[in-house]
Amino acid sequence: MGDASSKPGWRERWLTARNRVLMNPAFQRLSMRLPLLRRTARWHATQMFGVITGFVYTKTLTAAVDAGIIARLAEAPADTAALAAAAGLEPAAMERLLLAARAIDLVEPIGDGRWTLGQRGAALAHNRGALAMIEHHKLFYDDLADPLAMLRGGRGQGKLADFWTYAPASGEGRPASSDPASWQGPGDGATAPYSALMAASQPMVAEQVLDAHDFSRHRRLLDVGGGHGAFLAEVAARHPQLEMGLFDLPAVAEGARRALDARGLPQIVAHGGSFRDDPIPPGADLISLVRICHDHDDTVVAALLAKVRAALPPGGRLLIAEPMAGTRGAEAMGDAYFGLYLWAMGSGRPRTAEAYLAMLRAAGFRTAREVPTALPMVTRLIVAEA
Repeated sequence: MGDASSKPGWRERWLTARNRVLMNPAFQRLSMRLPLLRRTARWHATQMFGVITGFVYTKTLTAAVDAGIIARLAEAPADTAALAAAAGLEPAAMERLLLAARAIDLVEPIGDGRWTLGQRGAALAHNRGALAMIEHHKLFYDDLADPLAMLRGGRGQGKLADFWTYAPASGEGRPASSDPASWQGPGDGATAPYSALMAASQPMVAEQVLDAHDFSRHRRLLDVGGGHGAFLAEVAARHPQLEMGLFDLPAVAEGARRALDARGLPQIVAHGGSFRDDPIPPGADLISLVRICHDHDDTVVAALLAKVRAALPPGGRLLIAEPMAGTRGAEAMGDAYFGLYLWAMGSGRPRTAEAYLAMLRAAGFRTAREVPTALPMVTRLIVAEA
């Protein structure tokens, strides 16, 4: 006789009964005949078909970008033959790709074999961040070619881990200085690809943060993990009076200094070091972590938040800006997308806003709250007070 704790709870019993009904072929046939159930059944069938075929849509998008269709049509409408010649495809092959791209609203036909951008294509055409991510995701898709092999191999065993050079050391608990490619190296060679990717995609994140938080109340901002300064450059455009600095790995900080000088922002100080191994530079009354925390495991993030708390004066603020798990309307993004992406990368995990609030309380922050952003799927924002 088993003890009471082994008995299934009400939720398990309910879900078991529900699934037994949904798996029943007779119920499935009935749901398509009854008007009250038909709409729901069709909706779920459409959603499942989208999951099954989603990879094809993604590859269609990648092909449309790689073939130059999006860039060419952003300039002016063109016909199938011209697009085919530019891409090195036969006209029949280009027509097949264009029809596939039309199906996902990247392009639209305008008659006489000519094409222009669809609504999604037009929104994408000049979005440097999205275009950079489309190119970058080729590495992730290579790692996902055999998902079970990726999972059996353990975290950080594929191409994404090679790209994010700091991730393996972080995921394995090694000092940042144990990775010479990230720690040093002329021209920040190994860190340049991911720094460039972050710089391309940072403006759309910065816009959300700048619209949600009042930076004018602060004197000095330190962006921890600030890359080549793309976020700070956006802040400087709106708040030129604000003193600013960034803190990142020495090789990255070296590249940041060159990038900031080229932008005409020599006043921004670039500190070289590791937030995993070194104290946070003091003196700022506002510290930002923009797309940093979800790249690292709980022990690293907990230690980082404690260091930030120690670096801030009483009343100083911390901003955590990144996509988060449990985002309404984009629930799959958390565990399905970022969960597998970060596994392949070798470090980090998706977290909910509630998880961050709990970690901030544990780190000694007096208050912490989420501030709404216009596009929470792109970034959500938590503001904590020391």
